[in-house]
Amino acid sequence: MSSNPEIRTAAPRFDLAGRPPSEIEAAWRRFGAAASPEEFCQSWLELQCQILSGVSDALVVLQKPGIETFAPVAFWPEARRERPQLSQVIERALREGRGLVEPRRTAYHMAYPVRVDGKVRGVVGLEIAWRDETELQAAMRELQWGAGWLEVLLRRAADPLEAARLRLNTMLQLLAVFLEHERFRDAAAALVTELASRLGCDRVVLASLERGAVHIEAVSNTAQFDRHANLLVATLNAMSEALDQREPVVYPGEGDTHPVVTLSHAELAQNSGAGGIATFPLVHAGRQVGALTLERAHGLRFDRSSLELLEGLAVLLGPLLDMRRTESRGLPAHAAHSARDFWTRLAGPGHAAVKLGAALVAALALFVTFATGTYRVAADARIEGEIQRAITAPFQGYVRESPVRAGDTVHRGQLLARLDDRDLQVERARLRAQREQYGQQYRDAMSRQERAQVRIASAQMAQADAQLALVEEQLARTEIVAPFDGVLVSGDLTQSLGAPLERGQVMLELAPLDAYRVVLQVDEHDLAAVKHGQKGELILTALSGERYPFVVTKITPVASAKEGRNVFRIEAELEAKAPPRLRPGMEGVAKIDVEERRLGWIWSRRLLDWLRLKSWAWLP
Repeated sequence: MSSNPEIRTAAPRFDLAGRPPSEIEAAWRRFGAAASPEEFCQSWLELQCQILSGVSDALVVLQKPGIETFAPVAFWPEARRERPQLSQVIERALREGRGLVEPRRTAYHMAYPVRVDGKVRGVVGLEIAWRDETELQAAMRELQWGAGWLEVLLRRAADPLEAARLRLNTMLQLLAVFLEHERFRDAAAALVTELASRLGCDRVVLASLERGAVHIEAVSNTAQFDRHANLLVATLNAMSEALDQREPVVYPGEGDTHPVVTLSHAELAQNSGAGGIATFPLVHAGRQVGALTLERAHGLRFDRSSLELLEGLAVLLGPLLDMRRTESRGLPAHAAHSARDFWTRLAGPGHAAVKLGAALVAALALFVTFATGTYRVAADARIEGEIQRAITAPFQGYVRESPVRAGDTVHRGQLLARLDDRDLQVERARLRAQREQYGQQYRDAMSRQERAQVRIASAQMAQADAQLALVEEQLARTEIVAPFDGVLVSGDLTQSLGAPLERGQVMLELAPLDAYRVVLQVDEHDLAAVKHGQKGELILTALSGERYPFVVTKITPVASAKEGRNVFRIEAELEAKAPPRLRPGMEGVAKIDVEERRLGWIWSRRLLDWLRLKSWAWLP
């Protein structure tokens, strides 16, 4: 409801109780800002009680918008909801259709009906303090004038578009009650209880249909119920009757043009004493998923507006019921339901895509089960030279020259490095001069025939000759040449010219160009399948377009850790002559042919081995 300027200007005229204008103004503002029929009635009742003096209890009972059920919509004060004595005068006013005043010990009970087009659509009931007849009549007139606002509300709701909007709003509110609970049973119980309250039903029962059997999920205003009770058994029969006919069943009928069977509904009405029964099948995706049965008290039938509301609610509730029920199932139930649904699609009519997919999966399974292929062990591989010669420093010295480095191809006798020989040249000159000195001493001793000096000089000459021969040998080794044709696989002396060398220090590594071996890093899970003499193929990263066959020649029984797993070194030889583009250090992937096996076993062997190992570790 939007605010009305006329309401604000008329407010002081009703200030019979002498209340401060500020309270009355605040009440009128709430009344003018009411956004729903419930807020409208509640704010109107609060305003009415403030205008009249001595009101201790008040209640508004209206025909709910969009349906023909009477229900309380506003209370004053709001804290107290049970008013048995006030309800009696309200029910009497509904039956007689006139205003009533009943005296009590210290107060009066007043009730005034609200009419629309001559038909009673609601009642306002008040408990007002004791007063004389003149003031009582004045209070009744004020109540009569104020009830005109409720008539305006009911006339707006009587408009077809407004009634449809209110019915839709009611349906959405009911669905919100169903969806706000996490557990399915709690949601179902809250829904049927709210339905019973809003539509004035004695009992509302919600059931689900699964595998041809109807199961009761919730009964209104009942937390626990016995599914084998007579009334619930009769209710199940009524639900089955509606589900078998696949359409709603209302009892008693209103002379519908499309008659339906109502035997079970008549039996339920006889057992429960209900005045009206309605059952609506709940459908999702063309299949029935449940049913909703509502019962009204004796003498009350379901009007057309209520049936329209329930019909729309059933359409919206079917998918939600199926979704919430599916969510509440456990994992085994989910699996069984999925299996049954898949089998229905597979064996039933239609669903060509499902049938084609199942056929392809079955064909693939048969192929994997019976087809065979070569079981091969894959491993990382690396090319190494069959002979790998290390060129070491022949003595302590310094690098003077090195025209080659790692990766260069060299030929036999080619200079690889030259060491600094200046110190050796000086040492050779010194030793030669010393040798001449010892020779002169030897000749002088011979001329004087001094035998002792001859022997000493002779020994010194021999010593000098030996040292000189050593220096000559070292000078000959200052030039380091290639011992055979090959490629330098490591070493770069061009970056260390003038650097000191220790005797035996590795300077360069040389490998031949025509003799290679393949080194495979086989995982420990596959080692048992590898045997000496098995063949395979190698593809290198640098030469991915070519395959090189090889033969396993050696299995090293020593494991090493690589990237968090244990691997064993397997050596193999290339069957054909190594191509010129092959170089030591190239890496790739090698596959060793083991034997013919079924494809299913080849693809699942790792998983089977893992399961076998884990089961052995877990089982006692």
